[in-house]
Amino acid sequence: MKNKNLLQLFLLFCISFSLKADEIYTVDELIFLALKNSPDLKISGLNYEASQQEYNIATANYLPKVNLQASAAKAGASNILSTNNDMVDDTILRGNVSLKQLIYDFGKTGSNSDYTQYESQSYLLKQIQKISNKKRAVKEAYYNVLKAKSLISVQIENVKLNQAQLYRSKQYFKAGIRTKIDISDAKVALIKSQIDLKNAQYNLKQAYSILDQVVGFTDVDKLYTVYSTNLNLNRLNDFVKDYPLTLKNCIRYAYENKPEIKEYQTNIKSVESLIKVSSSEYYPELYLGADYTKQSSDKFQLLTPKDQWQVGVNLNWNLYQGGASKSRVQKSKINREISTFALRDLKLKVKQNVTSEFLNVYRKKDTLGLSQGLMEASSQKFDQAAKRYEHGLSDYIELQQARQDYIDAKASLIIDYYNYYIAIANLDNAIGK
Repeated sequence: MKNKNLLQLFLLFCISFSLKADEIYTVDELIFLALKNSPDLKISGLNYEASQQEYNIATANYLPKVNLQASAAKAGASNILSTNNDMVDDTILRGNVSLKQLIYDFGKTGSNSDYTQYESQSYLLKQIQKISNKKRAVKEAYYNVLKAKSLISVQIENVKLNQAQLYRSKQYFKAGIRTKIDISDAKVALIKSQIDLKNAQYNLKQAYSILDQVVGFTDVDKLYTVYSTNLNLNRLNDFVKDYPLTLKNCIRYAYENKPEIKEYQTNIKSVESLIKVSSSEYYPELYLGADYTKQSSDKFQLLTPKDQWQVGVNLNWNLYQGGASKSRVQKSKINREISTFALRDLKLKVKQNVTSEFLNVYRKKDTLGLSQGLMEASSQKFDQAAKRYEHGLSDYIELQQARQDYIDAKASLIIDYYNYYIAIANLDNAIGK
């Protein structure tokens, strides 16, 4: 019984702790939330849905149009089957049903349907591109948060080193080994390190605010942290690998998969459909028409038939529109040329962007390797400077410079490490992953 009570108390503690603890999100979870919450993605998704309705409207021309009309009217007439001119009035009830079915319009309806379908595909590709951009933005904001968190630990270490140095300077002064100016220098260095720590803490808050905006967190009371692991700064370069694609393959992949390029290709097809729509204006429309009318009256029944129907094939041909059809065809052909050159221009930009991001990945990779070596060398130099200062072989300025070089090298290593992963995210986005 005692063990059972202890277990219940332990479970109650765990539940209460979990309710107070911050939520922890991985980068994949943040991407999922961003795709779910972001208003800009909601808007582009609704634009796509609206474009699908335009396609339904265009294809509706293949189906028959049925109209129903009913009326009740009071009418008057003179000289109705009589020799006098007396006005005779009567009530007329009328009902009419008409049907119109397109038979053939020389591709106008089909081309217009193709146009709306390509427009809908264009909106879909815009949505896919926005999703890719959102993934990149979330990754960049996520890694910037991790970077800011890691830099805080560096500044904490810097404060501790300066606190220890201030204590040693005071002890050396009491022992008559060092002058009082070393204490003043140590105090100045400590205050500067505390300022740097405070700035690093505010930078983390700023990084979280950017992540909130990217993911779509609007709750002012939202408490969460990002998932992170402890970095082994002595082996960071071991975890960095080459990008799985060569530069040429990256460019080819972008040409084949980037949604923005596919959107421009779809725009060309869309304009070609408009050319067909405009060209079809030169030709007639052929459609089937059917009409049935039923009327009822008392005094006018000899003049107005009770039932009347008509079925026929109709031709509608606009022979001249003042040159508007020709102008619309030419305008569509010009737009096709514009779209073709716009696609070529986009490919040039994509090629340049992919090349730039690819080179940036390897720049960050190489820089990270050098930063790893710089931190190791700076750490050794700091140890040597501390020993030289302890034995009276150097002054405080040399020690402080060596310590600052070590802190700067450590911070640069962290920055270069996360910038490498941001560069990977940018390259993935550039090629359309």
